[in-house]
Amino acid sequence: MVSLRVARAEDLQGMQACNLQNLPENYTMRYYLFYLLSYPQVSYVAEDEGKIVGYILARMADEVLDGEEPHGHVVSISVLRAYRRLGLARKLMVLAQQAMVSVYRASYVTLHVRKSNRAAFKLYQDALAFRVVETEKSYYADGEDAYVMRRSFKEPSE
Repeated sequence: MVSLRVARAEDLQGMQACNLQNLPENYTMRYYLFYLLSYPQVSYVAEDEGKIVGYILARMADEVLDGEEPHGHVVSISVLRAYRRLGLARKLMVLAQQAMVSVYRASYVTLHVRKSNRAAFKLYQDALAFRVVETEKSYYADGEDAYVMRRSFKEPSE
């Protein structure tokens, strides 16, 4: 049975393995550790019998400028193929967003998604009420553009 919980330092290898299996963007262990230690309340894992089968790595904005509201950012989210279509990505996103609001009083959250990743785009837009705010040209290392998406916590979710 899959359980969801706050990510811990001992989960980092499993999180990285999940990322390496699924995503073209790969990060160093130092990268995961930095965000997990900096914002420990907003990253979560999906675990099945001790194995990490999904995760969300999130953070808060490092600097909030005058007049800007505190906000979060989804750094990376991944669920192993055998565990997809179980609602895990949605549940991980909801947990991270709830923590952003309750712990850091975030007003909104942002993320980047590949223009070609239609499944993720549909999840973010249709199930989680994210909206495209801009397109970043050549955002990814391979030159693909990214949609920058945002979800306000002040508006009711759909």
